[in-house]
Parts: sequence; C-alpha cells; structure tokens
Amino acid sequence: MKHRIVVLGAGYAGAFAAGTLARRLSPADTEITVVNAVPEFVERMRLHQLASGQDVAFRKLADVFAGTGVRLRLARVTGIDPERSTVAVTGEDGEDELVYDTLLYALGSSVADHGVPGVAEYAFDVTGLSSALRLRERLARLGAGGTVLVVGEGLTGIETATELAESRPDLSVALVARGGLGAWLSPKARHHLHRSFDRLGIIVHEHTTVRAVESARAVTADGGSVPADVTVWAAGFAVHPIAAASGLEVAETGQIVVDRTMRSVSHPDVYAAGDCAYAIGDNGRPLPMSCASAGFTNMQATAAIIARLTDSKVPTAGLKYYGNHISLGRRDAIFQMVDGDVRSKSWYLGGRIAARLKSGVLKGSAWSIAHPTFGLPKRRRHLTTAPDRVGVQAAA
Repeated sequence: MKHRIVVLGAGYAGAFAAGTLARRLSPADTEITVVNAVPEFVERMRLHQLASGQDVAFRKLADVFAGTGVRLRLARVTGIDPERSTVAVTGEDGEDELVYDTLLYALGSSVADHGVPGVAEYAFDVTGLSSALRLRERLARLGAGGTVLVVGEGLTGIETATELAESRPDLSVALVARGGLGAWLSPKARHHLHRSFDRLGIIVHEHTTVRAVESARAVTADGGSVPADVTVWAAGFAVHPIAAASGLEVAETGQIVVDRTMRSVSHPDVYAAGDCAYAIGDNGRPLPMSCASAGFTNMQATAAIIARLTDSKVPTAGLKYYGNHISLGRRDAIFQMVDGDVRSKSWYLGGRIAARLKSGVLKGSAWSIAHPTFGLPKRRRHLTTAPDRVGVQAAA
C-alpha cells in the first residue's frame, strides 16, 4: 500500500512542499494529496497590488500540479483527528474524510482583529484572495477625495498604504501606527521610508492605538477619531483554531509546536510549515509569520519527511532570518538587513534597485510554484498522468 501524504494548504509553503515531495519520492510508493479551499495559487505578497486595482493573474492549481502526480482536492478543511489520522473536508460535493500516513499542515494565517470592536463588521484586509477582492471592489466605488485608513505599521500595512497611494492618487490615504513609523528600521532606512510617505502624500498618525472601527471612522484610545470611508486592517495575523481544536500541541498563538525538523512534538506523523508552525529559529526565537519563514520551514519539513521515508539521515536547513524587503509602490522599496538578534543593521538598500530586487523575488517565487517539481523528467511526468496512475483530481 502506498504511503499517503496529505498537504493542507497550497500557499507558498504547501504548494512548494508538495512539488518537492513529488520530485523526490517515488510515485510507486507514495500518494500525495493537496487540499486547498480555492482553485488558484494565491501570491499573498501581491494581494495589496490586487486590492489597489492592478491586474494580477494567479495560476490555477490544476495547471500547477498537472503531470506531477499530485492529487488536488478543492475543499475546506473542517477538522483534524490526529488519533485516527484523518482530515475532515467540505467541498461542493459535500463532506468527506481523508486518511493520511503523514500530514503536512500548511494552512497559513488570516487577519487578527485582536478583539477590537467593529473590525469584523467594517474593516477590510489583504490576507486572503476573497478579502483582497472585496477591498478592490469597495475602492473601485470610492470616488475622488475618498479617505482610506490603513491600521498597522508592519510590512503589510506599509506596503498596502504605499500601493494604494501610488495607484489611487485621487484618494486621501492615511496610516495609523501604534509606535513610530519604521521605528524598527535603521536610521537611514527609516528616513527613506518617511520620505517615501511624504512623496506619496500619506498622512501618518504615530503613537496611536485604534480601539474601535466604525463605518466612517476609526476611534482612537485617546478619545479622538480618524475619518475613513474605508478602513484596512493590517494589525497582525492569526492562525485558524482548527489545530488547537484537534488536540495537537499548540503555542499560545495557536501555532503547532514543532521540533527542529518541523515535526509536531505531540504527534510524530504531523508536520507543520509556514505561519501555522511555532518553530524556533537559529537565534533561539520563534520565527515570525512571513513568506521567508514559509520557505525555511517548508524546506525543513519536506527534507525531514523524505529522509524518514527513505531511511536517510534527516538534514537540517538553516532557520535564520536575514532581513525585511518592503515594497513602497512599484518603483520604490527598502531592503533592510538584520543581525542574529533580528536587529536592523546600519546598511540598507532603497529606491529603484531595491524595487527591482523585490520584483525579482516575486517572479522567482511565482516561477518556483509554476514549476513545482523543477524539471521532473518528461517520461515520469507522462507516466504520472496516465489514467491508471496518480493524476490530478479536480474535486469540488
């Protein structure tokens, strides 16, 4: 009987991991199934571009995995039973249950409202395809002179605010920051960021906390308010509670606690990668939720799965965070290097060169997903698409 590998989620971590597993493991011995809620591979790092009204095309997962031997199941994960090694899913064809021998949990994260009243009812976000499209539609109806408020001074907030200001100069864009804008950057990079905000006409409300979101404003902790026809919430990420509900050991964040090989510390047949993994980096600190962390953790998880299935020594991939790459519209960006303690180094790269570098990173990520097996021999690709072999299952 084939070893059944089920990958939950086809984001940066899950899609890349599935392709790597298909390339490295024999289709005669393993069966790989990817479960994803939407039919596209969603480039999360480009959702703020989509929301701003730009043309962004995402690849169909059926095309991505065609000929690789990976089964695609379009469905939403509704539960996990690690004691029975099953995953409950719901798709257009109803409810179903998948059995696994190895599970790779890569469901990512969504927006965290931190319990702030009104966020769920009135705010928009760019953490998922449907939410980014919802924001795009709302902005398309917003006429000249409309006000947009971005809450959150992290990478997502900065990139969203600058993208909107550049794409829609007819709008008034503002950003609320709990601390100082770019306070975590080096002095020169912070100066570059402030100049970019000034150039784009973005109003910044520093050292301000939003305690409630209403239909036409955000209420601040000091009793004041900031007008907003549209509020975009970019104040952090949260993982789905499904892992905690399943009985897997999780951290306070709800992330699955894993060992150095991304294996669940409570259930050895479960691995986690991406935002949903509580992984300790080489500096002894938890890896941040980021695309870079998704890359580190999925490489480590797939290497460990392959090694254990082939009775090989489990290698260890580096888990070092090198820096932050922040888009400031299409023609400007900042690349900030950090040290081992994740403190910004004095050196940074900014401007058009940094923007071209970020564009290259995005294109490289998209290419790697479009070629998940990185040149799987044509003969094997042909064999894996034969009717009596493992092929693409476009269910639901």
